[in-house]
Amino acid sequence: MEKHYLTPEGKKQLEEKLNFYKTVKRPDVVKRIGIAREFGDLSENSEYDAAKDEQAQIEAEINEMENILLNAEIIDKKKINSDVVSIGCKVKIYDEEFDEEVEYRISGSSESDPRNGIISNVSPVGSALIGHKVGEIVKVNTPDGETEYKIVSINI
Repeated sequence: MEKHYLTPEGKKQLEEKLNFYKTVKRPDVVKRIGIAREFGDLSENSEYDAAKDEQAQIEAEINEMENILLNAEIIDKKKINSDVVSIGCKVKIYDEEFDEEVEYRISGSSESDPRNGIISNVSPVGSALIGHKVGEIVKVNTPDGETEYKIVSINI
């Protein structure tokens, strides 16, 4: 099974979302399926079909969240070594091509949010940075070609 790296906050958010799906979304769609059944002929009942499709989607999402939590490894910030880039740290990198510094937090894929500076440990940039130290130049293969970044700082 694939490990899913989560921060304590990310685990709590996922548990809350799972609880919401189980206690609010799931019962709501079951209720809508019941109401749609009352309309009669199920073979031409678009409300019933839509509710059943939504139910399948909700169940798939519940299953995925449960799987992530079952295989979660919680990132302990006290155990992060700030000498090298690792999951859970913030890393500031310099992109010479665009003459800019960018800061990312490296997280597990379940918590990644690139628009807010949180990248996954399995993303091209995240996986390339892991294990490197301040001052090192890291080559990253991206869909647009190879890019080089210099690691400026690593923080917890």
